[in-house]
Amino acid sequence: MSTPLYQLKAEFFKTLGHPARIRVLELLSEREHAVAEMLPEVGIEPAHLSQQLAVLRRANLVVTRKEGSTVYYSLTSPEVAELLRVARTILSGVLAGQAELLADLRATPGAAKPRA
Repeated sequence: MSTPLYQLKAEFFKTLGHPARIRVLELLSEREHAVAEMLPEVGIEPAHLSQQLAVLRRANLVVTRKEGSTVYYSLTSPEVAELLRVARTILSGVLAGQAELLADLRATPGAAKPRA
């Protein structure tokens, strides 16, 4: 029996469920990067970055290319960059909605004043 699509999607989103992996994918959405270029941008230890890149490789979200001793990473598909753009759009809408709700709450007579 094959794995249901919803379960595969859940596993896919679990793979994306780490800030360092998201940051790596954002960087690779711009262009190919060497590991050394990503380190200061991601802000984690080299060993930890290596672990996160391995997770992304196993999920077939990134591929490597070696040039001399330098390893370059790139996205396997432009749809990964599109997914990140869509997520940003969704989050922008959610946060805008929350800001509107907060403004409404603050404008309501008798609303509790924010603590300093």
